[in-house]
Amino acid sequence: MASNSLPQSTLDTFQPVSASAVHVLARLAARRAVQEELRSRGVRVSLVKPAEISARAQVYLQSHPELYRAGFERARLMGMYEKPRRQRIA
Repeated sequence: MASNSLPQSTLDTFQPVSASAVHVLARLAARRAVQEELRSRGVRVSLVKPAEISARAQVYLQSHPELYRAGFERARLMGMYEKPRRQRIA
């Protein structure tokens, strides 16, 4: 028996991209950029404290907000969607 409803396309369903995934991917990109900058100056990255690299990456990320947009696109392509929250039964 045929039904009156049409199958809903997967393109029409809304799935929010995980905000934490976007932040992590943006921070990773900033960290890589800082490490590349250090390498280009002849510094051995393995000898630099991770805390110093993280601090420099944070400054780099603040001055390059486009990394968040790139992180968003990368998270979307990787399928990093937020999981639906559980409903509490009161």
